[in-house]
Amino acid sequence: MNRIRLIKDRIARYIMLGLTGFAGVIVFLMALGLYVRSRPILAIKPLSELLFSSTWRPMQGEFGFLPFISGTLWVTGAAIIIAVPLCLLSAIFLAEYAPARIRDMASPLIDLLAGIPSVIYGLWGMLVIVPFVKNTLAPILGVFTTGYSIITGGVVLAVMIFPVIIHVSVEVFRTVPYEIREASLSLGATKWQTVKHTVLRKALPGVIAAVVLGLSRAFGETMAVLMVAGNVARVPESVFDPAYPLPALIANNYGEMMSVPLYDSALLLASLILFVIVVLFNVISRIILKKVEKRAQ
Repeated sequence: MNRIRLIKDRIARYIMLGLTGFAGVIVFLMALGLYVRSRPILAIKPLSELLFSSTWRPMQGEFGFLPFISGTLWVTGAAIIIAVPLCLLSAIFLAEYAPARIRDMASPLIDLLAGIPSVIYGLWGMLVIVPFVKNTLAPILGVFTTGYSIITGGVVLAVMIFPVIIHVSVEVFRTVPYEIREASLSLGATKWQTVKHTVLRKALPGVIAAVVLGLSRAFGETMAVLMVAGNVARVPESVFDPAYPLPALIANNYGEMMSVPLYDSALLLASLILFVIVVLFNVISRIILKKVEKRAQ
C-alpha cells in the first residue's frame, strides 16, 4: 500500500513538472512560429530596411515599419509619463500614509480598473478624452487636432496601467524593513523626508520594475489604442498627431490579408517584433524584482 502511494506521488510530480515545462515552452514555440511565418519577407527584404523605412505600401511590396514602431513608442511613452507620477504618489499614500480602512476601500477599486475590458476604455476615450483634447486642450495650446491622437491614446493607456504599477509599487514599499523608517524618524526626519530619502531610495529598483511591467502592458494593448489613436501610417511629430501602433496594425489588417502571402508575412513580423519587446521588458522587470526581494531578506 505504501509503495502504491509513493508511485502515485511520483506520477503526480512528473505530470505537474511536464505541465509546468509545457507552459514555459509555449513562449518559445510562439516565437518560433512567428519567426517561421515571417521568413518570406525577411528573405527578400533586409531587416534594417523593414525597421527603418517609413514607406508603407503593402500592395506595391513596400513594408516600412518605422511609422508603426514610432507610433507605439510615442503612445507608450505618453502613457508612462502620465501614469508614473500619479501611480507613484498613490502607491506612497497607500503604503505609508493611508489608514487601513482607506487601503481596504481603495484596493478593490484599483482591482476593478484592471478587470474592465479594453473596449470599454476605448469607448470612454472616444466619448470623453477625444472631445476634451479636440475642443479644450488643443485650442488652449493653439494646436489643431481631430482628438484622435497620441495624447488621447496615452491618457487611455495610462489609466489602463494604473493597477499594475500601483499594486507592484505598494508591495515593494512594504518589503522595506520598518526599522529603517524608525531609524530615520529617530534622527529627526519628517515622515515625508523618511519616505523620500529612505523608503523610496531603498525601493527604487522595485518601482522601476513596476514601471517596466506597466510599460510591457502598454506596448501590447490593442483595442483601446486602436479606437482612439487615429491609425494614420506616418511618423508622428507631436503628441497631437495621430499614431498607428503595431498592435492596431495587426488587429486591423491580419484577418483580411491572410490571402496575400507577403502582406501576411509582414504582419507576422510585426507580431514578432512586438512579442520580443514585451518579453524583453517582462524579463528585465522580473530580474529587478528578484534583486529587490533578495535585498529585503
